[in-house]
Amino acid sequence: MSSYISSNLKSQIEQADIHRCCYCLTSENNSGIPMTYDHIFPVSKGGKTTFENLCLACRSCHEFKRNLTEAIDHLTGKIHPLFHPRLQQWSAHFRWSLDGTKIEGLTPIGRATISALQMNNIIVVSARLRWVIAGWHPPK
Repeated sequence: MSSYISSNLKSQIEQADIHRCCYCLTSENNSGIPMTYDHIFPVSKGGKTTFENLCLACRSCHEFKRNLTEAIDHLTGKIHPLFHPRLQQWSAHFRWSLDGTKIEGLTPIGRATISALQMNNIIVVSARLRWVIAGWHPPK
């Protein structure tokens, strides 16, 4: 299975995802780090290189996600699928903490995704604090 992504498909994804990570909503403009193209369902597990299976991801979310498709929700102790940005709405599974620096899980899928992708790791939370102070965060 080829994971080559055509320039037309890349443009379609960038436009749809507004140049931000579909998992933690980090903006390419805020972070200064280019987004990567994530296979939501990994190629190593039979995922295809199609718009429906690709999204933008920041380096942190992408590296922690690896080829995971599910994780444990520590509240229920059960395994749940990770958030699927093309099929699910972010706000149905996540919200921002009152100070705008941490992502809170509203559902087992949200909590499992936050845990697996380490979406509130100390480095990204401290970056978000600077973005909040600058008025760039959280995204609307």
